[in-house]
Amino acid sequence: MLELVENHSLHHSMPRTAAFFDLDKTVIAKSSTLTFSKSFYQGGLINRRAVLRTAYAQFVFLAGGADHDQMERMRQYLSALCRGWNVRQVREIVAETLHDLIDPIIYDEAASLIEEHHTAGRDVVIVSTSGAEVVEPIGELLGADRVVATRMVVGDDGCFTGEVEYYAYGPTKAEAVKELAASEGYDLARCYAYSDSATDVPMLSSVGHPYAVNPDRALRREALAREWPILDFHKPVRLKKRLPHLSKPSRPALVAAAALGAAAAAAGLVWYASRRRALPGR
Repeated sequence: MLELVENHSLHHSMPRTAAFFDLDKTVIAKSSTLTFSKSFYQGGLINRRAVLRTAYAQFVFLAGGADHDQMERMRQYLSALCRGWNVRQVREIVAETLHDLIDPIIYDEAASLIEEHHTAGRDVVIVSTSGAEVVEPIGELLGADRVVATRMVVGDDGCFTGEVEYYAYGPTKAEAVKELAASEGYDLARCYAYSDSATDVPMLSSVGHPYAVNPDRALRREALAREWPILDFHKPVRLKKRLPHLSKPSRPALVAAAALGAAAAAAGLVWYASRRRALPGR
């Protein structure tokens, strides 16, 4: 594993530092939103056909991810699909399944890096396009200090309005990193960032120590051209085994877990299904 430990005696005189982690396929082995399809089906949010489409979407995601145009289409689907969904119902469904679904797919290598960064005195920040309702509890499981994630607008009736309040994607992630650096006193030249996707090149470029993790083809080309280190994470492990000092989160923490995750999962499955139908021969 990387040598990340600094001399703690110097911390008082040095600017603060942080390690910024993308989530999907960087810290966990799957899409944090698409993983919940079975739970949504059991809770009555989606039908059996949608579950099958989500399985296909997860396959496509694992095989190559999504480029900028594809992510924009998913965002548009998200806005339309989530309108009118009861947030409390979505949260309760995810609260029952989050730990069982996410705990087994956390990369051992990522958990080790998080430990090492904390040992070196750095904050750990999860920066994800997935919804805050999903990302925040995962961040708590991992012991992250902060989370940056997409946020949806919730109306006075407790339902999604269909509007996106904040979209944590592409250059927006880099802006969030810079804003955190300004507010928290991070020295970005001494900070670290990790991602699997070329859409996160702006975030990776904003720090002094960028790493490509399980990179898609575009990011691999970019990393080679810029001489960024490339890491291979391939060992998912249950977090309770990897970090035994962490206990299972309380139900209140889990209940805060997934409004946008549900909507994004549905958006992803619908978009990928339309993409599949558009393929030659279909």
